[in-house]
Amino acid sequence: MGAAFAMAFLWLAVCLTPVSCLLQTDQDPHPVIKNLRMDPERKRMSWDLHGNVSQIWCFVNSRRVHKAQNNTYCKFAHIPCQATNYSVSVTQGPPFSGWIQYPKLEGKARAAAENLTCWVHDVDLLTCSWAVGREAPRDAQYHLYLENLHSFQKWPCSQYRRDEWGTNVECRFDDLSVLSPELNRFSVNGSSQESPIPCSEITKTLHEIERLTAPTITSAWCNQTYSIVQWQVRSHFREDFEYELEMQQGAHLEHKQTEDNFLKLSNPGTYTVRIRARHTAMLAPSWGEWSAQERFVCGRAPLPVWLTSLLIALGTLLALGLVLLLCRRYAVMQQLFPPIPHVKDPISDHLQNERMVRGGPAVRGSVGHEGWPGKVARWPGRKRSSRSAQWRRCRFWGKSETGAQPSLSAGRRGLGGGAQPGGGWTIGRL
Repeated sequence: MGAAFAMAFLWLAVCLTPVSCLLQTDQDPHPVIKNLRMDPERKRMSWDLHGNVSQIWCFVNSRRVHKAQNNTYCKFAHIPCQATNYSVSVTQGPPFSGWIQYPKLEGKARAAAENLTCWVHDVDLLTCSWAVGREAPRDAQYHLYLENLHSFQKWPCSQYRRDEWGTNVECRFDDLSVLSPELNRFSVNGSSQESPIPCSEITKTLHEIERLTAPTITSAWCNQTYSIVQWQVRSHFREDFEYELEMQQGAHLEHKQTEDNFLKLSNPGTYTVRIRARHTAMLAPSWGEWSAQERFVCGRAPLPVWLTSLLIALGTLLALGLVLLLCRRYAVMQQLFPPIPHVKDPISDHLQNERMVRGGPAVRGSVGHEGWPGKVARWPGRKRSSRSAQWRRCRFWGKSETGAQPSLSAGRRGLGGGAQPGGGWTIGRL
């Protein structure tokens, strides 16, 4: 019983010993390295050197990483928030090695945030998510910090998403312009009233965790013999991309990879295409999102707008010139070939007039040559005008005493003494 109690007391003493104490591989009362310590702000481990040594190396979790500078300290790119073993070893000189643990292990390891993941998306957004630790207290709460490992500048997250118990499980940064694209540390610290909660962290560059958005087609043109499509990908961190194209022409489906941001096809016909991109500078880059499928129907090439406008203007001018030419030609033809007037035939006209007179009812006129039975011929089928000044042409029939044919004359009824000798024609009012 006494031996067991002594052993338990010994282990309790070891556990209560500060973790920053120096552990030696031997029991040298005058070690060459003393007071091994960690400076988290300056990210370096230093010590006090006693004696002459020519070379010292620093180790992290038993992995050699740095050669000591001036044999007095080692500088690290970053100090993990999880408990980590740091050690030094004299490689040329009196043999010596020692180690410290930083930070001190507190709380339950499984109470820390799990599955911490961060990614850049939609060009300008950064999101980190994690799961609540399996052994986290009921009042556990988590907060995320982003730290630039070159400038050591820190940015706390201000936009959180909580689960149904009110615990932060996601964080988002809306402005990447204030963040550094260089190496960054994403750490999630936990807090609770019941017990300490260890932190969780990952170290990444922003371009390494960027999920590229789908390429955007900027221009496209095609006809029966030729097609060209151009696109672009937006990113704050990279300009060199590789693209994968999925094209389908009829029943033929083809996949193609290229570093050009354009596609040229001959005799394209009707085809569909979609595109995705990835970084080319990374060792194992992941593909971004597929773009929406675009369909192109390549028929006859439409005329350019300027050419269409020019053809319309020329057509209008030609039509106007043709009209002017026809009008001028008609006027010239009228002048060169005027219409020939109708030649009057006295014989046919005389016969036609007699037929017209004999065909209608005759009335005896009050004016005529003495001894001539005056007859007035009316126009057949014509009504009298209501105007008193309207005149009708009449013909008086009769034989002269001498037997001569009546002559043609003109006069007014009631004016100039009536009929003329020998009979004839007169104009009378009916």
